[in-house]
Amino acid sequence: MSTQARFPSTDEDEVPRELAELGKRIAESSDPTRAELEMAYQRVLDSVRRRRRILTLVQEALSQLRLDIKYLMFDLEVTRQERDELKQQLEDT
Repeated sequence: MSTQARFPSTDEDEVPRELAELGKRIAESSDPTRAELEMAYQRVLDSVRRRRRILTLVQEALSQLRLDIKYLMFDLEVTRQERDELKQQLEDT
């Protein structure tokens, strides 16, 4: 059984293999529309990188939210226990 990280680490400059191949083919092309294709490719590449950064930020925010919820649940449980103990003490006196 293979184990993988929950959130695989990715470099900012890492792009999907297919996109990298497309970039190489555009660079090797001698087509007169090469400059237009390179500009379009660069926009797509920027978009992919931006989306990856956004996804990473969202994943980090969700992880932090989960942790915060665990702390709040713990705090709520302790507060309930303290309340019950105080009620018991008041009833005993």
